[in-house]
Amino acid sequence: MVVFEMTDLGLMTFFLGMEIKQGEHEVFVCQKKYAKEILKKFKLEECKEMNTPMNQKERLCKEDGTEKIDQAHFKSMIGCLLYLSATQPDILNGVSILSRFMHCASEMHLKVAKRVIRYVKGTCNFGIKYKKTEKFKLIGFSDSDWGGSIDDMRSTSGYSFSFGSGVFSWSSKKQENVA
Repeated sequence: MVVFEMTDLGLMTFFLGMEIKQGEHEVFVCQKKYAKEILKKFKLEECKEMNTPMNQKERLCKEDGTEKIDQAHFKSMIGCLLYLSATQPDILNGVSILSRFMHCASEMHLKVAKRVIRYVKGTCNFGIKYKKTEKFKLIGFSDSDWGGSIDDMRSTSGYSFSFGSGVFSWSSKKQENVA
């Protein structure tokens, strides 16, 4: 038999950049500190907040007629937002769409990415709450934009699943084939 010495550090409060707040019958996971670091990193601390991460009618494409930008800066922005989507699935669709243009980012793509960050400013306190419930019900949602990509006419599909009180699985990605 092998014996290990352990120390009880109490309830977990911070793990891999995620803040964990544990109550008697609930756990709340968010990335408030990380969201504020993103705002600071991209010099948007004083920006105006947005109500939605993307303009629903805006359609992005590779060649939009605007000037190309520094790819490293854009990739860094998208990478930060992708990590933030671990506790904010509400930004995942927009970030997923923007990630398609990391190799050919333009001023238009940067403008849309900054809009997502401006949305994050107003939702820094958002996260996922898991509550103790009497009934565990599996609920799933899925949708598609039916040929939403201007460049190749492929659709973007997304889904989210919750079990009980909080979302545990979500995705947004371009379909491999034309519908």
